[in-house]
Amino acid sequence: MHVLLISDPGPPSRRVASIRDEFEELLRQDFDASAQVDSCTETLRVQPDHQLEMSTLDAIVAGYPAADLVIMLTDIARHTQGKPLVAEVLPARHVAVVSCPTLGALTSRGRMLKIFMSCINQLLPDGQFAQKHRLPRWGQWTSSGGTGRRTLHAHTFTGGPRLVSGMTLANEPLRMAPKLSRAMAAASATGAFGIFYSSIWQMSHHLSTARLISIGLVAIVLMVFWLISINRLWDKPVNERRTTVVFYYNLSTVLTLLICVAALYVCLVVGILVGSLVIIDPDFMAETVHLSHARFTNYLDIAWLSAAMGVVAGALGSSFDAEADVKNLTHLQRLRSRVYIAEGDKD
Repeated sequence: MHVLLISDPGPPSRRVASIRDEFEELLRQDFDASAQVDSCTETLRVQPDHQLEMSTLDAIVAGYPAADLVIMLTDIARHTQGKPLVAEVLPARHVAVVSCPTLGALTSRGRMLKIFMSCINQLLPDGQFAQKHRLPRWGQWTSSGGTGRRTLHAHTFTGGPRLVSGMTLANEPLRMAPKLSRAMAAASATGAFGIFYSSIWQMSHHLSTARLISIGLVAIVLMVFWLISINRLWDKPVNERRTTVVFYYNLSTVLTLLICVAALYVCLVVGILVGSLVIIDPDFMAETVHLSHARFTNYLDIAWLSAAMGVVAGALGSSFDAEADVKNLTHLQRLRSRVYIAEGDKD
């Protein structure tokens, strides 16, 4: 048995690399036959209506004539029949397409191996099944008409949250944070004033912990709202059929930016905290704020409030460092890039 694993760049390719050898061993054990698994990283293109462009997949497979079966792990979030689509099997092409985001953010190796093994079972002729039944308990394959096409959908209640979390992970928010270096520089410059102005010290001392946390959260939300609006990252469905899908896209965009901005906020707090510990003398702070003695929490309050001030006053007005960063930020932006490439080839 010769199986070809094709994966999109990013999280899909890393997941394939992590399970490739184990998957090959499972094929040998479950089918009691020799097995070889090859893998490659390619970008699967889409049609203008965001359906998979199967001709591009055929072109990729043509480069591996020895492959008997093909599994494609794609970064595209798929949604059909009102539910997230985990996998689709096309027996006529000997191809299975698995959606990486639909598997969720915390997909275990065992879960992915079960999906892959189940796809192999569906691709093989009737009567040729693995010795072990490895289909996840929550899913059942369904047939679509007389085409032989089979689909595996996520659970009605858990599929949506798992899809959104998977899309958020695929957006790689922590890797996107450095792309906001201009915003970070503006926020740092403004937030640093909190170290030198005693009025910020006094205000942070008199504010309650709950109010300080609320101020920080409001600053993060404002920054997220600004980035979405200035970069036009909020999408509207072009037709009612895609309302649910676009909702998932928008929700994953919001969560991605929340994680990204929150990470920057934490870095800003840490930076200002270190600066304040170095610059502000404890006795001078105690005298200025009318304390018996300065504590670490006083420095932390100053850093937290100064970071919020920096984000609101300094970072608003900033954007991502380059337009390319915006195009690669969200699922829908990357999906549009794939459509553009496909149309460019036709031209």
